[in-house]
Amino acid sequence: MKTQPAEKHIPRVALLVESSRSYGREMLMGIARYLRIHGHWSVEFEESEPWVKVPEWFDRWKWDGVIARVQTPAIARAVGALGVPVVDLSGCLPDLPFPIIRSDETVVGRMAAEHLLARGFQSFAYCGLNGFDWSDRRRVAFEERLAAAGCQCEVFDTPKRRNSKKDHDQHGKRFEQDLMRWLESLPDQTGLMACNDSRGRQVLNCCRELGITVPDSLAVIGVDKDEVLCELSSLPLSSVIINAQQIGYDAAALLDRLMAGESAPDTPALVKPIGVAERHSTDVLAIADRQIAAALKYIREHACDDGMDVESLLRAVPLSRSVMERRFSQILGSSPKGEILRVRLGRVCQLLAESDLTLAAVAQLAGFDHPEYMSRLFRKKMGITPGEFRKRAGVAGLPQR
Repeated sequence: MKTQPAEKHIPRVALLVESSRSYGREMLMGIARYLRIHGHWSVEFEESEPWVKVPEWFDRWKWDGVIARVQTPAIARAVGALGVPVVDLSGCLPDLPFPIIRSDETVVGRMAAEHLLARGFQSFAYCGLNGFDWSDRRRVAFEERLAAAGCQCEVFDTPKRRNSKKDHDQHGKRFEQDLMRWLESLPDQTGLMACNDSRGRQVLNCCRELGITVPDSLAVIGVDKDEVLCELSSLPLSSVIINAQQIGYDAAALLDRLMAGESAPDTPALVKPIGVAERHSTDVLAIADRQIAAALKYIREHACDDGMDVESLLRAVPLSRSVMERRFSQILGSSPKGEILRVRLGRVCQLLAESDLTLAAVAQLAGFDHPEYMSRLFRKKMGITPGEFRKRAGVAGLPQR
């Protein structure tokens, strides 16, 4: 008599990840992508704002694992009491026993600083959310990269929030008034990093009310590449692209291993951002030297053209090679060749993340004669191969040739 094989246990997993913003939705998409490839869980989640307490449905089931953005002690206590594997996507509370996977905020802040430095800004500002771990980390990295370039940064100090509805409304009004006063105090031609796209949109709206011209007087870059916020701002907002899908994918992979009995890693896993989505809010060159500004404009428009090199740049901007290189070094801390390669590598990152083109096709579109040279240079500058970058950018099933 044949016996029926025992049914395979399907893990039941709670996802305490907000879906009200693109950052949380992208992490959920990364989790879904992992499950499509590696197997099925029974998952529970709901549309929500960031979790501050456990949802009502959390106590209805016996969970095998949890993926959560643990941002409050209440959430930490609730998931810790279960005695099951937990992966934390926040890492903002100290001394918790959960393994952490999060965005590499140091690289986020550095990337925003380099984006603004490349546009020739000498004055800088940061508008964040004081006391929020991720915002503070981005600010510190932003300031450190600017300090390395010999620049300082003004920081907007937000007033503390109150608990009552009346105090909340008064806080909102006071915040907007304080933000406007601070923006008016900034020098002309300032490059500003907002801690996320929501904050960046607030800055742009205040600039519109004050008559501050963006990007000529104030260039603004946010974080998250939230398409709705970036495109529906008073003008399109540039943004550092967080690799949130990869964070979700890696979190699901880690939870799978933990539920299978593996030990948790001792150190947080940090996922680097993909790059910068350039839009109108930083589309400017804040350089007094008009010849170097013209050279940078030419590079941005033609760096990926076939045959583009320093000699063709010198034909477009009539300076001697030595003079141009000296001015580039004084103003930007780089060379004309280095700037051409920087723009080309930025194009490579974009094509790897957003297309399924072969490396040969990517090299051609980015202005490289040989994909082998492009790959060597990419690895030297980025620390990983183009194929590894593509995988981390969350594009599944693409040809790695």
